[in-house]
Amino acid sequence: MPANITPTIANVTGNTTMNGTIIIAPSRMPREADSNSVNFYIGLTLAILSTIFIGASFVIKKKALIKLSQYGTRAGEGGYGYLKEWLWWAGFFSLGFGETFNFAAYAFAPATLVTPLGALSVLVSAVMSSYFLRERLNLHGKIGCMLSILGSTVMVIHAPAEAEVTNLDTLSRMLIEPAFITYGVIVVIISLVLIFYYGPKYGKTNILIYIAICSMIGSLSVMACKGLGLSLKQTFGGDNQLTNLLTWFLLASLVACVTVQMNYLNRALDIFNTSIVTPIYYVFFTTFVISASAILYKEWELMTAKDIIGTLSGFLTIVFGIFLLHAFKDVNFSLSNLPTFMRRDEPKETHLQNGSTTSLLQDPQSEEEVVR
Repeated sequence: MPANITPTIANVTGNTTMNGTIIIAPSRMPREADSNSVNFYIGLTLAILSTIFIGASFVIKKKALIKLSQYGTRAGEGGYGYLKEWLWWAGFFSLGFGETFNFAAYAFAPATLVTPLGALSVLVSAVMSSYFLRERLNLHGKIGCMLSILGSTVMVIHAPAEAEVTNLDTLSRMLIEPAFITYGVIVVIISLVLIFYYGPKYGKTNILIYIAICSMIGSLSVMACKGLGLSLKQTFGGDNQLTNLLTWFLLASLVACVTVQMNYLNRALDIFNTSIVTPIYYVFFTTFVISASAILYKEWELMTAKDIIGTLSGFLTIVFGIFLLHAFKDVNFSLSNLPTFMRRDEPKETHLQNGSTTSLLQDPQSEEEVVR
């Protein structure tokens, strides 16, 4: 070690003095570690509370929509009678509390922890649906649900870290960059096509129509919510941003996006099974939020080859899970009747009337036709 560089421990802040002496301030390190640990557990608690409230909100609103269908115009047919139903408002506020806890959790804990925990809302909704709505998933649906959650988790784990934005001026420059403007325009155009063309034709038979609208518009609402949170954080810190036009633009965008999002989510819940809507909505919403965040904050520039492969693998897992969840939702298949399905695949010899034998699947109807 050169003689002019002498490591010295001191309780002051600095890097290197004029004579080359290295100054280290270790007294801050324990405090920062304790602060990070406290923030971690605060974020973890908020994320868990968020999943409970969000998962419960789907079931509560579905219960209100079922009640409304008995005496009013259904939400799936364009009715808005649910606005007069107190039970629906209970579900709405439950969702609002959940989203509030979720956004607050991002301020204390890393996104790689908070976002995967959102999958717990799927499990909460599935358990509550079985008790309060008497809805059940078959074995294909359960496997598809788990694959969707695993795929989303893999995508989040390999997603790049979010760039730090400390003020609205920085955010305003990022919002007008071509990449994010292109994403926003594409989302709006596709949503309008789904709303005015595909929605009226296929919305009542294809669950992905309304879920796609909710998820794409929802990704913009999250970006607006993050920006609005940054504005409030600056205002409470002494830098008033209530006079900034961007603050009010973000607020107006948030209200508009949430309104559209809730409208079409209600339609999906009214028409389709809650245990199917919830996981598909989670997968789509998480995917679009991560995509929008990556484009706005340019995290994709920091992705390694390993992260790219992991992200693609997670996405393909999600697609396969959605296929299992949606394609076989009407098949009566569970662990209890699995042995029956396995026996049907075993060939057996059936004796014909002429004395010969043939190998058939164990299907009573087929055997009856052979005997005839």
